[in-house]
Amino acid sequence: MKYLRGLLCLVCIAINTPMNTNAQTSKDHAKPASAAAVHASALVIDTHADTPQRLVDEHYDLDAPRGNGQWSLPDARQGNLGAEFFSIWVDPDQYKGHEVARALELIDAVYQQAAKHPDQMAMAFSPADIERAHREHKLAALMGVEGGHAIDHNLGILRDYYRLGVRYMTLTWSNSNGWADSSGDADDTTIPHTKDGLSEFGKDVVYQMNRMGMMVDISHVSDKTFYRTLVISRAPVIASHSGARVLCGSPRNMTDAMLHALAVNGGVVQVNFYSGFISEAYRTASNAQAPLRAEAKQAALARAQAAGQSTPPYAEYDRIDREFAAKIPRPPLNNLIDQIDHIAKVAGIDHVGLGSDFDGVPSLPEGIDSPADLPKITAALMARGYTAADMQKILGGNVMRVFSQVEQVAKDMQANAPETRPRLTERQPGE
Repeated sequence: MKYLRGLLCLVCIAINTPMNTNAQTSKDHAKPASAAAVHASALVIDTHADTPQRLVDEHYDLDAPRGNGQWSLPDARQGNLGAEFFSIWVDPDQYKGHEVARALELIDAVYQQAAKHPDQMAMAFSPADIERAHREHKLAALMGVEGGHAIDHNLGILRDYYRLGVRYMTLTWSNSNGWADSSGDADDTTIPHTKDGLSEFGKDVVYQMNRMGMMVDISHVSDKTFYRTLVISRAPVIASHSGARVLCGSPRNMTDAMLHALAVNGGVVQVNFYSGFISEAYRTASNAQAPLRAEAKQAALARAQAAGQSTPPYAEYDRIDREFAAKIPRPPLNNLIDQIDHIAKVAGIDHVGLGSDFDGVPSLPEGIDSPADLPKITAALMARGYTAADMQKILGGNVMRVFSQVEQVAKDMQANAPETRPRLTERQPGE
């Protein structure tokens, strides 16, 4: 009887004692992470900032207050920016005939800043380097050449840029270069253009970039060059700072068909923050100013030539652009969020990211003045229903995936493909 009573007591206790489901309950009822927490935990990557010009021309120090600029190390820390691709952009007019020397000067300036601030930033050349810098709470500093004119029609110079740490090249800037066509002058009949978007040398450039592990950037290129590049490239491509044309009609932006094609390629569109690429109203107002801006720049050119210069420094043209931009109301932040949202819906959540164009544009949307404001983008997207996992991809995961795939393609090509593009026919094998 004593045994039976004890057994009955145990049964009663078991019946009346709830099961230990703390782990499941805490999981089911856990509150979603706040936007601030999501942003703070993410590896945030921006694929385009034109700050190197300021480093050289204005002797700017990245750890100083940004002044009239848009990028600084304090702002990057405040916005949890983990990696920045600094743009190596050469003004094709001011440095005509000296493009390579100017590019080397800009590259050196980035290295000098990393050496000056080793506790805050580190040069990075691979996804592994980015992750290492992130673990060490340092900014990973990378570089991308903006405009194929900077290689001076020389594959050796392209390879030298890679050796110096350049990890993407935009095939064109706003100028066609003879082997790839730009959206900036695609309709100008006075400018020589290629037949198919890439010349034979242009195909060689893409092949060499694939083989080295340098990301192919199709921002700025003409539509014809875009599609030809997707056919030629053996690796996913990036648009380092572009947008959706259906929302803002700039030819610099991509049509929905192009977004679909880039998604099939496996690439990623890094969204440009420039007001004139995210807002059709701003673009219209800016276009209306064009004649007066041209007059102001012509006057600046005349002053420079009177002083014995062929052209004024780019900073003077930039000052004029900023003065005119200040006369147009900045578009709301939602215009930028609309761009990211649209590309995510058309191309897919795996194919969109951030390519600010800081220090390269005269106007940004309301609330975005520097990398310190990047958390606002995360908050706005999560308010629209984007999850923490979505944000990890948009903020940096997608471009890290492409970067890694580009590296793998390079390893495969170095093991199996010849150093020079096969000339079995006039077209790329597999085309």
